[in-house]
Amino acid sequence: MLLHEKLAPYRLLLASQSPRRRELMSGCGLPYELAPKFDCEERYPADLAAEEVPGYLSRLKSEAYPSPLAPQEILLTADTVVVLDGEVLGKPHGRDEAVEMLRRLSARRHTVVSGVTFRTPDRMHTFTARTSVWFRRLEREEIDYYVDTFRPFDKAGSYGIQEWIGYAAIERIEGSFYNVMGLPIQKLYVELDQFLNR
Repeated sequence: MLLHEKLAPYRLLLASQSPRRRELMSGCGLPYELAPKFDCEERYPADLAAEEVPGYLSRLKSEAYPSPLAPQEILLTADTVVVLDGEVLGKPHGRDEAVEMLRRLSARRHTVVSGVTFRTPDRMHTFTARTSVWFRRLEREEIDYYVDTFRPFDKAGSYGIQEWIGYAAIERIEGSFYNVMGLPIQKLYVELDQFLNR
């Protein structure tokens, strides 16, 4: 039985405001509804390893969901970060920080890590996915053009691989392209199928 058929008795709730995550869920043919927007203070322990942060935050978001889940509901939460030299590069707080992040990523390899959590009333499962990304050396005018034209202030690491910078500046990746967009959809598909089979 295909996964979308297995999901028929369930209500899959996507707790994300990201249009990219919604696009990936739809493209994969997974029937879902948007969960109502809710607040979650995305804080994590200072001593937590950078690559463990997105899994931690996806669980934190899941536990912050304010409504009790019905028996046939599955809540899906996710978080994506860029890791460079063991440091988390989150969403920039303005133009200057976005420019500085891209300057640091220029001519370097970094890792994009996503954490995804599924939760029902009685079970919770979290997994992570990693993708390595190589940028060529970026000129300052290219960084300025990208930041001023695409305003990537809602994106971890200050860039979206599906935008101009992905075409013009990313030399190669190892791992899931869609993970860099914000959701490792192929691994999500497999993990969700296994979650339903347990």
